[in-house]
Amino acid sequence: MAKRRIVSFEVNGDNVEVAVEPRQTLLEVLRDELELTGAKEGCSNGNCGACTVIVDGVTIDSCCSLGVEMEGRQIKTVEGLANGTELHPIQQAFIDNGGLQCGICTPGFLMSTVYLLENNPHPTEEEIRLNLAGNLCRCTGYDKIIRSVQAVAGTS
Repeated sequence: MAKRRIVSFEVNGDNVEVAVEPRQTLLEVLRDELELTGAKEGCSNGNCGACTVIVDGVTIDSCCSLGVEMEGRQIKTVEGLANGTELHPIQQAFIDNGGLQCGICTPGFLMSTVYLLENNPHPTEEEIRLNLAGNLCRCTGYDKIIRSVQAVAGTS
């Protein structure tokens, strides 16, 4: 077993220190060490987007990044979207428009949508589809997801 290393970073506005093994992915650190289970393991190779989080303002697949690489960084996960019991507008839009079903891909779509709307508050349908292209869904067929993003962006 490799020697654990203490890594300090910010998650959803909270400073954390966690002992991680050099081989642990950020996804494993979030889920296993910090008990933030929103990001899901879908493929373990960066193809499905179920594990998408925002690190220093950029979306990443947390299954492809190492926990030890997070020293001093700012991480935003799906758990950081709601304000107590009040859902983030994006979460509410996904519920209102049927943009979720089984829930495996939903956290990744939500985080990719947060990133998109922070950088482009009024995207076209094409821009939404391009931004969400790294997230795969096997249930909804994407139209309800696109409508959810358009609803919160006011572009439907």
